[in-house]
Amino acid sequence: MDPREQPLAGVTVVDLTQIYNGPYATFLMAAAGARVIKIEPPGGEPLRRRGVVGGAALPFAMLNSCKEAIVLDLKTDDGKEALRGLLVGADVLVENFAPGTMERLGLGSAALQAAHPRLIYASSSGFGHDGPYRAYPAMDLTIQAMSGIMYTTGFPDRPPVKAGPALCDFFAGVHLYGAIVTALFQRERTGIARRLDVAMQDAVYPSMSSSLGLQWGQQIAGAPAEAPPPRTGNRHSGMAEAPYNVYPASDGHVAVICVGDVHWRALTAVMGRPELASDPRFVSLATRVANIDALDAEIAAWTATQTKQELFAALMAVRVPCAPVRTLVEVMDDPNMHARGALIRQDHPELGQIVVQQSPLRFDGVPPVELTPSRPLGADTQRILAELHNGRGPENDMYPEHDHCKQRTRNVARTSEADGVRQ
Repeated sequence: MDPREQPLAGVTVVDLTQIYNGPYATFLMAAAGARVIKIEPPGGEPLRRRGVVGGAALPFAMLNSCKEAIVLDLKTDDGKEALRGLLVGADVLVENFAPGTMERLGLGSAALQAAHPRLIYASSSGFGHDGPYRAYPAMDLTIQAMSGIMYTTGFPDRPPVKAGPALCDFFAGVHLYGAIVTALFQRERTGIARRLDVAMQDAVYPSMSSSLGLQWGQQIAGAPAEAPPPRTGNRHSGMAEAPYNVYPASDGHVAVICVGDVHWRALTAVMGRPELASDPRFVSLATRVANIDALDAEIAAWTATQTKQELFAALMAVRVPCAPVRTLVEVMDDPNMHARGALIRQDHPELGQIVVQQSPLRFDGVPPVELTPSRPLGADTQRILAELHNGRGPENDMYPEHDHCKQRTRNVARTSEADGVRQ
C-alpha cells in the first residue's frame, strides 16, 4: 500500500444530498480520496439553482469539488433502476431528504440494504427520523430558532438574531461525515453495514453549553425555570469571562479576551492604566463580571483612540488574546490560510477565478488532494450510465477524461434528488 494514498481511496459514495448539510459531508469524503457520484434531479439540486442570484453560485462550487455529476429522475422507473445499478459495489449512500421521502420512492434503507448488505445508508435530517418533530421542515434558520441559538444571540434590548453562518447545516455535515467514517470502520472490523441518521438539532445542542450553563446557574440561584438567560451580544454567552467583548477602534473593531488575571494585568499595563488591576471593581474575575459595564467602558475608551492593527500589535506583544474584526474580503485573502493551502484560488470553467476551501482534515504523510472544479449539471451522466450498461465493474479505470482529485478509486453509484423538503 502506498503510504501517500488518501485515507478513503477505494470508497465509493452515492451522493443524493443537497444544499449545505449533506454536500459538505460528501465533500470531506471526496477530499479524503473517496469517489463521490453526485446525483441530481433534472434541473439540478436547489443550491445549483440559486446560482441565478448574484454570487450564489459560489457555494455550490465550494461544496462540490472532486465529485462526478449525474442526473437521474428518481420519480421514474428508469431513474430508480439506474440508482440501484450504481449501488452495486458502492460503499455508502448519503441523502438528506425529508424523512420518509426515500421510502415513498421505494428506495428506503431497508430495501436498499437488503439488496446490498455491505451498503452503509447515511441520512441527515432536521429533527431525526424517529421523534415527534420528524415531519417538520428543516432549514438552518428553523433549526437555529428551535435549538435556542437564535434566542441567545444578539443584544438584550433587541430581538433575537440568527447567526450569520449556516451553523446548523455545517455542524450536521461534520457530524454526518464522522458518523459515516465510524460506520465504515465498524464494517471493516465486523462486516456489519449500518443505517445511520444525524439530526441537525442534535448536532448543534452541545454548542450551546455556555448559555445552558448560565441558565442552569440562574436556576441554582433560585430564578424561575422559565427565566431566560440574557442575550449577551459580544460578551461571553455564559457571562463567565471578562473582559470578553468587541471594542471600537478608530477604523473598525477589535475583539479582546482576558482569560484570567495574568491577561488582565497585562492589558492594564498596555493601556497605561496599571491601577485598574488592583481596582476593587476589577481585581478578580467575579468582580469584573459583576462590574462588566464599567469594565467595558474603560477598555472601549482606550481602544477607540487606536487602529485595529495598532491594538492587535500591542496586545499580541504581551500575549493578550485579541483579533481585529475583519471583512469578508480580508478573510478570503487570509495569508495564513493561503500559505497552509487551506484556501485555494481555483480557475473555475464557469465562474472564473474563485476562492475555495480545502478539507480541514489533514493526515500526516498524505498530501491534500488537488481540488478539481465542480462539474456542470449532468456532465458525467452518459459516461456513467454507459458503464452500467456495459457491465463495467469497480476495477475498471473510471476517469478517461476527468481525473477527479487526481486519483483513481473504485466504481461508484450515485443517486438523484427527489421531491422532499431539504434537511
